[in-house]
Amino acid sequence: MNGNDPAVAVRALEKKFGNFTAVNKIDFQVDPGEIFGFLGPNGAGKSTTIRMLCGILMPTSGAGTVAGFDILRQQEKIKENIGYMSQKFSLYEDLTVEENIDFYSGIYKLPPEKKKERKEWIIKMAGIEELRGNFTKTLSGGWKQRLALGCAIVHEPKIIFLDEPTSGVDPMARRDFWALIRQMARSGVTVFVTTHYMDEAENCDRAALIYKGAIISMGTPGQMKAQCLREEILEISVDNPQDWLEPVSGISQVREAALFGATLHAASADPGQAAAMISALFNRSGVKDFRINKIQPSLEDAFVSLIESYDKKGAVCELKKA
Repeated sequence: MNGNDPAVAVRALEKKFGNFTAVNKIDFQVDPGEIFGFLGPNGAGKSTTIRMLCGILMPTSGAGTVAGFDILRQQEKIKENIGYMSQKFSLYEDLTVEENIDFYSGIYKLPPEKKKERKEWIIKMAGIEELRGNFTKTLSGGWKQRLALGCAIVHEPKIIFLDEPTSGVDPMARRDFWALIRQMARSGVTVFVTTHYMDEAENCDRAALIYKGAIISMGTPGQMKAQCLREEILEISVDNPQDWLEPVSGISQVREAALFGATLHAASADPGQAAAMISALFNRSGVKDFRINKIQPSLEDAFVSLIESYDKKGAVCELKKA
């Protein structure tokens, strides 16, 4: 792979399982040193795509390259030149921290002098100096996550694939893990990350949203929020918001509503009129304690809108370059 070549490039990539199309002829490319988010709900096709790119799963049709190697004919070369971390940590629980690193160093055939250097780097990077002799099964989810990342990049690959890497870990560990990802990208490593946590996409240089096997939008997080969401967003604070989801959704000035934590978010082209109608709904029902505020849309708001539009009309959001 030359310096100007894309780190990842796919054309009409497709994967079928019998009559089911898991990935439907998608196209995209990832630049060297980029943090590229591959986003979507569970079952959208994220893991299937990443397994094809990593040489684990053979595509049904299409073409592509990873690190300059063909995904159809050079799977073993791809595996040698990438790092891969799945959502299920591929660590050996009955080995110590150091023994796990030694094991993966052996898999990637690092010379003895390099093994020691990389082991010390990984232990320092993961912040587990005091835990190096501990059995892996005794580590918390956050420490296991950092160790798994270290083992995945022990051979210093230029491309790292992270498949739902923060699934099942606490918010603090997720934040720390993304700090490590940004640090790697600054050093020139290309990071391809799948996640269904939409807030994490804010850390990406660019992202693609895959849904039902199709890419329905792709661009920077800022572009998606600015160009794919044409309505304003109202945040509605009320007791038992789940009970109000259907009534609020039925208001003529509300295009769609969704639960967001302990609140409702309602999308409307006329937020003033929508807020008045929602207030009237609550007042008629005897609800006194509620708040309705217009807020800046989040990436999750944009994605909810995109998915809704795709389900209703099959519409995708083609982003204009700045």
